[in-house]
Amino acid sequence: MDWKSKRVSTILESALAEDKATRDITSALTIDPELQASASILTRQDCIISGLGVIGAVFNCFNAMQTQLGHKPSRFEVISHPEIFDGVRVKRGQIVAVIRHNAATILSCERVILNLMQRMSGIATLTSEFVKATSGTGAKVLDTRKTIPGLRLLDKYAVCCGGGMNHRQDLEDGILIKRNHIALGGGLQQTVERAVKGRKTSQQIEVEVREIAEVEPALTAGADALLLVQMTPAEVAKAVKLARKIAPTAKLEAADHLSLETVRDYAQTGVDFVSIGALTRSAISVDLSMRITSSVY
Repeated sequence: MDWKSKRVSTILESALAEDKATRDITSALTIDPELQASASILTRQDCIISGLGVIGAVFNCFNAMQTQLGHKPSRFEVISHPEIFDGVRVKRGQIVAVIRHNAATILSCERVILNLMQRMSGIATLTSEFVKATSGTGAKVLDTRKTIPGLRLLDKYAVCCGGGMNHRQDLEDGILIKRNHIALGGGLQQTVERAVKGRKTSQQIEVEVREIAEVEPALTAGADALLLVQMTPAEVAKAVKLARKIAPTAKLEAADHLSLETVRDYAQTGVDFVSIGALTRSAISVDLSMRITSSVY
């Protein structure tokens, strides 16, 4: 993750503006503007940590916003133990980062930093559970586009921290022909053939199929991959067997509300991927806190 990229900055600037961080009236009225402080971010539960880069990136964005307002930006330092990095499992009560910065700035940015890190760590932790549940099956865990609007870049990064892989980043990133496309495109064969004709050479075409009877028509029309939905594990296994005979190199993905209780059954069918909307749709944020450990350093 490039924490200095424009895409990341846009997300963080929006979050700081939403919280009116540069107009923190409480900190402005109660804290000496020159006071320096140290603060620690610690976990309140076991989890996979994600988003450590958010800390410095938020402060950089805050400094840029302060500069635009004519204020002098403050220098800061974020320290993490070498064994603490995105994707590592941490224990309850463990300190994941120490911040040295202007005291008022720390408090003004605290909630934005924690909100983002808590969500990202929650996604990473849930993803790791799905990865563990599918271990040894050969199937890779994929995310979906069921992300919080505006936070997709961070959500999908968090999935990778948990050991998962990213599906499409956006609608330009790949061709995925779903049921509604087929209904509006004149049927499965016509829709797929139109996509094959118009795609760029490097673009893979994936087609959603809901019945075993649709496997052969989709592949013979030109699909490179199949998204198998609304099927039982037994049906998916039959679809996989058929698809391997018709197009041995086609990628096969099982989806449609897979849970921790059912995902292994689907992963054992021989599919290449299991895509889990719950990774970013239903992850519970991890409980993190920030504590001021010293008013001076």
